[in-house]
Amino acid sequence: MSDASSTLTPGTFLVSAPVMQDPNFRRTVVLLCDHTPEGSFGLVLNQPTDLHLGDVMDNYFVHDPQLFLGGPVQRETLHFVHRYADAIPESISVLPGVQWGGSYDSVEALVQNEKPDTDALRFFLGYTGWSPGQLAREVEEDDGWILTEGRAEWVFQTNPEVLWSQVMRAMGGEYALLSTFPDDPRMN
Repeated sequence: MSDASSTLTPGTFLVSAPVMQDPNFRRTVVLLCDHTPEGSFGLVLNQPTDLHLGDVMDNYFVHDPQLFLGGPVQRETLHFVHRYADAIPESISVLPGVQWGGSYDSVEALVQNEKPDTDALRFFLGYTGWSPGQLAREVEEDDGWILTEGRAEWVFQTNPEVLWSQVMRAMGGEYALLSTFPDDPRMN
């Protein structure tokens, strides 16, 4: 058994195995933003909602981006990833070209006064969280997660509807084959 803790670093993508039955994570790609002895935090990248930022905020926005469901935990909270390291202070780099969080006032000013590049800013309701050691155990026990190195273009530019299969195909080998696994094998 490998040590999952050494491979669980910010920027890692957690790709759900095709057989994962949990509806919160079925065919999802999770960007791991934080992994410490105190627990883990991630955002599901490919679950868009019908909501936009203006639906959950009272302010006026020049740019009213679509919201994504970041995970099943605290869905009343708002999180964001972006490419604006200089414009949004206090953000944390999780991948080259991908920042997580930062000054809320700065991101609010950005969407109120400008139209940021749609391939540079994503908002999420809720998040995915694991208690201390939980994620490492799930990975070590082969409990439905496939790990791969994240890419900035997958975070911002890939259509969420095809992200899961695109990441699986890019992993090659058996994963490329699994990317064609039908969502419902009974329909094959």
